[in-house]
Amino acid sequence: MPVSEADVRSALSGVVDPNTGKDLVTSKSARNIRVDDDSVSVDVELGYPARSQIDPIRRQVIAALRALPGVANVSANVYQRIIAHAVQRGVKLMPNVKNIIAVASGKGGVGKSTTAVNLALALAAEGASVGMLDADIYGPSQPTMLGISGRPETRDNKTLEPMEGHGIQASSIGFLIDTDTPMVWRGPMVTQALEQLLRDTNWRDLDYLVVDMPPGTGDIHLTLSQKIPVTGAVIVTTPQDIALLDARKGLKMFEKVGVPILGIVENMAIHVCSQCGHSEHIFGQGGGERMAADYGVDYLGGLPLDIRIREQTDAGQPTVVADPDGPLAAQYRAIARAVAVKIAEKSRDMSSKFPSIVVQNT
Repeated sequence: MPVSEADVRSALSGVVDPNTGKDLVTSKSARNIRVDDDSVSVDVELGYPARSQIDPIRRQVIAALRALPGVANVSANVYQRIIAHAVQRGVKLMPNVKNIIAVASGKGGVGKSTTAVNLALALAAEGASVGMLDADIYGPSQPTMLGISGRPETRDNKTLEPMEGHGIQASSIGFLIDTDTPMVWRGPMVTQALEQLLRDTNWRDLDYLVVDMPPGTGDIHLTLSQKIPVTGAVIVTTPQDIALLDARKGLKMFEKVGVPILGIVENMAIHVCSQCGHSEHIFGQGGGERMAADYGVDYLGGLPLDIRIREQTDAGQPTVVADPDGPLAAQYRAIARAVAVKIAEKSRDMSSKFPSIVVQNT
């Protein structure tokens, strides 16, 4: 008896995407099923950057379909397609930027910028087009972390071309000032500078723009949440109680303004001595996981207090590019995939589907 499309769907319903935890039929990833005698072909669309995941998922699909009686040939086309997702109400998407991810902490010194740059690089390593906006006007650090020097070009004396480092586009006030020049600006000037950096940079078809937020819950955060289309926020904390207090404030701020929380990253979760191998929870244990449980958001993962992360980032070679096959880079990539999957599960942006209504005198 020849295989039917229903048989193929049944087989694919047993193939679970390890990143989403859903089978390919329930998630509507399986598309264009074609059955021709003993040959079966199927497309599998993944809504997140999946360069390292495409081959393993393709092998799962092929194995499941070849197990069907009467199937001799299987063709599985697994690919990624990243779309724009819904943002807070009343804010329109930016041209050439599909999704904006705010990385915030509420408190300085918890490794937020290091997490943000490695998150951006991990998304790019998985095949996404990624940009980095350094929103810390008073203390820009991304030029150093990305190893970028020089000044951005302008082709029309109105807008700036993004700088580039390690395959991602970047914009920062740090590209426009000397490294030792303090930004002695009041709040309105700072928020205006942020909006200009964001909107006057000629971003080129970004799947994700990662925004490295300054510490606190001040003017920049309010501007970002009210005027800039944010797909979701990632909160970075350490297990220390004093850091968690401020991280909770940052999380609640985003909730109040309608920006979804994509999850919590716990930095400096554990320290392993490079000499003797002894493990110690210097800043406490499990704080990030408890916070995630308290607020009903995802715990995206924990990162160790490791001298290599600091050395690599200070040298302009963040961990994901300095040691792409190492265990630390694997942790950053896992966190990046979790963030991208959370975004992919959000409702898509439909604002571009609605026609513009123009009222004219007739």
